[in-house]
Parts: sequence; structure tokens; C-alpha cells
Amino acid sequence: MIQQKIGVRIKELRISLGLSQEKFALKIGMDRTYFASVEAGKRNISINNLEKIINGLELSFSDFFSGMED
Repeated sequence: MIQQKIGVRIKELRISLGLSQEKFALKIGMDRTYFASVEAGKRNISINNLEKIINGLELSFSDFFSGMED
């Protein structure tokens, strides 16, 4: 399921930056519980919120998606 794949990718990248869910959510101006549900693959995230997350990870959309497996 694409939601789960995106959540796993976000979590991997966030951890690689050494940030907790709480610190990352604060950095991007997103509620921590909402962000946690995105990472868990339980949310059908909007493009706008995905853009916030990708920007917070300091990546381009293409870099974010190129690291995902089929």
C-alpha cells in the first residue's frame, strides 16, 4: 500500500536526521499525532502536507521518491 511505503520512507529519513517525531513535527509545523499516523501509514496524506514533510527533510520530491522501492 502506497501510504505505508511513504510512511516507512519518511520514518527512515527522519531517523537519519536524528530527529524524534515530536521535534520533526514541530520543525514543520504539524501536529505530532497526525505526523505519527502518517509515518504509520494510516493517513491518506494530502500533497500539501507531503510537501511540508519533504521540505522538512530538505529533499526534492524526486529525491524522496527515488529512494522508495517498488
